[in-house]
Amino acid sequence: MLTVLGFAMIATFLVLIMMKKMSPIAALVLIPALFCVAVGQGAQLGDYVIEGVGKLAPTAAMLMFAIVYFGVMIDVGLFDPIVRGILRFCKADPVRIVVGTAVLAAIVSLDGDGSTTFMITVSAMYPLYKRLGMSLVVMTGVAATANGVMNTLPWGGPTARAATALKLDAGDVFVPMIPALGMGLLFVFLLAYVLGRRERKRIGYLTLDEVLVPEADTALVAAGAGGAGKGSGAGGAVDLTKKPVGGSGDAPGVVSASASASAADSGSGSGSREDEGFQGLDPNRATLRPKLYWFNAGLTVALLAAMILELMPIPVLFLLGAALALTVNYPKMAEQKARIAAHADNVLNVSGMVFAAAVFTGVLTGTGMVKHMADWLVGAIPEGMGPHMGLVTGVLSIPLTYFMSNDGFYFGVVPVLAEAGAAHGVSPLEIARASLVGQALHMSSPLVPAVYVLVGMAKVEFGDHTKFTVKWAALTSLVVLASGILFGII
Repeated sequence: MLTVLGFAMIATFLVLIMMKKMSPIAALVLIPALFCVAVGQGAQLGDYVIEGVGKLAPTAAMLMFAIVYFGVMIDVGLFDPIVRGILRFCKADPVRIVVGTAVLAAIVSLDGDGSTTFMITVSAMYPLYKRLGMSLVVMTGVAATANGVMNTLPWGGPTARAATALKLDAGDVFVPMIPALGMGLLFVFLLAYVLGRRERKRIGYLTLDEVLVPEADTALVAAGAGGAGKGSGAGGAVDLTKKPVGGSGDAPGVVSASASASAADSGSGSGSREDEGFQGLDPNRATLRPKLYWFNAGLTVALLAAMILELMPIPVLFLLGAALALTVNYPKMAEQKARIAAHADNVLNVSGMVFAAAVFTGVLTGTGMVKHMADWLVGAIPEGMGPHMGLVTGVLSIPLTYFMSNDGFYFGVVPVLAEAGAAHGVSPLEIARASLVGQALHMSSPLVPAVYVLVGMAKVEFGDHTKFTVKWAALTSLVVLASGILFGII
């Protein structure tokens, strides 16, 4: 009976959130509460929730302060020189542009938010792709796959969900996976190189008399800011002084906000005003703190190093880092409140999800549903595969995280796989690490809101993006899985 009700609870949860009949937070709370009453244990619901909240509080704190910290780092301009450097590196060579897209997406993904990553990456790279006649699905595919690999960072979501669902420390799950994830990221860079070579062959090798106009460091990082394309000073742009070989046939000129808007106008039939909201890293935003750049860079490096070395628990590190970053960069109370308010939506959504998950996992475990479901699953898996549940979990994570939300997979499926693995001596840590394998593909799932930001800003049809990206993203996930097995992590 508990087995049937357990699967019914998971199925109900998945159907409702996939059909968008309920938000993940509401579904995580109301559905298990209903099923807890259905199994006759409604009186214990409070105990299950309180126990779950106590165990999940460190994960929620980590996510809250990590979002605030990296949000502040973007606000103060920590990543601006990286964007400008990548644009210089790209010049007008399709290979460099595609590789630069992967590098930029991977670096900006450190903030743990896919929407922010895609907004910054597309704002910086779109004018180059459009002006040179390059394939925009290459840009969206590479950016999504790079972000998918980096999305496994402890504050990115999946690792926190896996740790939450199995009541593990996020650092214990993530740190041993670094070599395998590093191989996955290297594969994305190699893929970007190959796709860039393909683009170079298609449109020809592009040469320029002068790649960057002097003092034009801020060009292209605020695509859509009107009037940036006419001067060659601080608001200048990349000067394309030779027509691309085999390109789109546009007359040579400057790749600026107005030029990119015109290109979009002629290429998609949309008005230039559509691109006026195309903001990425505005070089004139009021939140910049250029005098404190090296302090912020040093603080970020120290924070990441301390996390990898496990000098302190990750929630404590981000709590201290966020407090220090706010205090030093914005000493006035009003400024600090404004920065916190600017990132409040992300903080509330993510931390709320974690606390809501306490109800789901608490009921699933407390009522004994997960135990009965695991027993059934153990009986269904061939005896020879039991000791290889890590591999089974890794393989299953690729399609399941694409067709399911992360909430559904990590809170509904992973606990069952962990229980089945435990019966064969496979540790929950191995199951949690293997469950991260499918994230490269997950970021192109239709269930991920951020992917619509990506294709919308790039003016790419979602179907075209999916057709191009799925095979490469799935291959990247398999590289991560193979590396994890090779390194003895999975």
